[in-house]
Amino acid sequence: MTTTTTIQDLPDAVLAHIISLLSDTRTRNSTSLVSLKWRALERLTRSHLSLRGNIRHLLFHLPTCFSAVSHLDISSLSPWGISLHPNIISTATNDHNNASLLLAHRLRLAFPAVTSLTLYSRYPCTLSLLSPLFDLIEDVKLIRWHQRPNNIPLGSDFFVLFQNCGRLKSVDLSSFYYWTEDLMSALEAHPRIGVNLVVLNLLNFSLSEGFKSQEVVDVTRACPNLRDFRVGCVFYPRYIGFLGDDALSAISSNCKELRVLHLADIAQGDREFDDQGFCREDAGLTVQGIVSFFTGLMLVEELVLDVWRNVRGSWVCLEALASRCPNLRSLELGCFHGICKAIESHLDGIALCQGLESLTIKNSADLTDFGLIAIGRGCSKLTKFEVIGCKKITMRGLRTMVCLLKRTLVEVKISGCKYLDASASLKAVEPIRGRIRRLHIDCVWNGEKPEYEEEVTVLGVDYNHKYEGKDDEEENSRMRKRTKVSWDIESWFMGNMEGSTGNGYITETWGRLEFLSLWIGVGELLTPLANAGLEDCPKLREIHIKVEGDCRERPKPSQGAFGISSLGRYPMLSKMKLDCGDTIGYALTAPSGHMDLSLWERWFLTDLRSLRLNELDYWPPQDREVNQRSLSLPAAGLLQECDTLRKLFIHGTTHEHFMLFFLKIPNLRDVQLRGDYYPAPENDMSTEMRVDSCCRFEYKLNERDIPD
Repeated sequence: MTTTTTIQDLPDAVLAHIISLLSDTRTRNSTSLVSLKWRALERLTRSHLSLRGNIRHLLFHLPTCFSAVSHLDISSLSPWGISLHPNIISTATNDHNNASLLLAHRLRLAFPAVTSLTLYSRYPCTLSLLSPLFDLIEDVKLIRWHQRPNNIPLGSDFFVLFQNCGRLKSVDLSSFYYWTEDLMSALEAHPRIGVNLVVLNLLNFSLSEGFKSQEVVDVTRACPNLRDFRVGCVFYPRYIGFLGDDALSAISSNCKELRVLHLADIAQGDREFDDQGFCREDAGLTVQGIVSFFTGLMLVEELVLDVWRNVRGSWVCLEALASRCPNLRSLELGCFHGICKAIESHLDGIALCQGLESLTIKNSADLTDFGLIAIGRGCSKLTKFEVIGCKKITMRGLRTMVCLLKRTLVEVKISGCKYLDASASLKAVEPIRGRIRRLHIDCVWNGEKPEYEEEVTVLGVDYNHKYEGKDDEEENSRMRKRTKVSWDIESWFMGNMEGSTGNGYITETWGRLEFLSLWIGVGELLTPLANAGLEDCPKLREIHIKVEGDCRERPKPSQGAFGISSLGRYPMLSKMKLDCGDTIGYALTAPSGHMDLSLWERWFLTDLRSLRLNELDYWPPQDREVNQRSLSLPAAGLLQECDTLRKLFIHGTTHEHFMLFFLKIPNLRDVQLRGDYYPAPENDMSTEMRVDSCCRFEYKLNERDIPD
């Protein structure tokens, strides 16, 4: 009798190595449910862990079976945004010290191998509390959406960190609100930390103006070994301390090992564009200065220059970038005009960056269909392409570019383009609908149509031009032949691509689309999405919806619901982010003929129960005049009807008795209120969720029996 050998018969060491290669969290969670043996091996090999329990009050709930964890995230501990410092828990001084020592000791014992730490540091005392964990820490990400305390000295948020983390190599402050002077004073006091830093992320859009030119130069001088540097700054010439040619030159000369560089304008100034797509002001950069800057970035692999001010004639700069930065793989440009002249079949400008795998173009006023085709011909390795705010491109040019990239392109974002509404955007990416995995479009149902549409082909030549005379007739004949050849090439693309029927037609199934992102204006309906071309998406698992606009300027909708039930046609959809955070309205009584925010929330969430969602992130709309972003009673009632939810995250505030509605969702096991927007509410109203309210709700949630 022969016995069958299964994977269970593999030695533990081999099986543990196989499990350690799994990176997807859901896959690891499924692996741990196979057997007790697999669960033990999965725990021993897990390297990333995020905690969301309330270890302040229930310290015995701290897991002790993940001894191999190297990346620990404790930024979402409940209640969210509350300091870990023990004065939140107890009142006596002795109790303070004992609780502090006990919590730090238990964390050190539970996670002895942690080298990367993410935490919410509302006050500097939080870092003092966790200082026993810092011996092996190399990577730190600090998070704070609350305002910086005014009564603390400069640099207090960083002094404890820099004093105790001798091995620190990476600091991420992209979600941490602070003053730029804080970081500068801390780096000056701890020069050895600056020399050791390899990764520094200062790209925080919560800051009002970002880093000034001299501050950027000082940071790069203090951290000469940076390989990954991201910073928010100002390129507007009317601002004092704007980034110019000298600052760019200093960055490239001070940090010669840079592989990743992000420079983005985050100033809250004038960002309006004229009818042609140009900003009102030019950036304080010259072509010669940018070329010199690129010359010093010989090793760069990922580059972002989002200046929000006009950079004209940039094709010269981009040709220098292509020749001087051979390792460049990812590029994002904002307000760069003239990136590709696209004269006949000659490649120039950005089309010469032939090693690019990811390209994002924002607000390029003179980018045309011919420019897109030149990019498709030159950048033949692109797997990700994003085009935002470009007013001259049309469906035909983008579709031809997609045809050229049909073997590699799997991720596309189309947003804010004048002639690319939802239907045109979907038609443009239709040639790769059988292989695309991630897609973003704007839900503009009746967009503006171009007065004329360029006759574009794979060769990128205007075939509409008519010639006269004998010589011109010969030229016309040659052009007609080239036209036929070019359309034959495009027909070959259409007939041989994945998902094609072989007759030049493409199947209507988006067979590999797993992620969909949508932008939609407030008051618009979601129901036309399927008719626009997104009817059959059998593998779509996650969808993000961004609703934006001013409800105060909108009358009461004639339709009874937003149309979210139309997403029920996607059978695998299980995760959704519904972001109404930039929807503005009346939190209190609305004028006659208008709806307050509670009625708008009812409109957005009606029929949400028809979707079989497992996870939902929801940002309620806001009233900026009273600084309120709160979940209303109708919204709580509609969310309660989603009986398949297991995770629910509300990015705002609400009342305790509204939260009790969620206890009726049978499988719900993870609920949290998060104020992860700036500024997060400092003092909640007496009737809204506070620390004690959150603790009471979590206790009731955890004492329930979960059916599965």
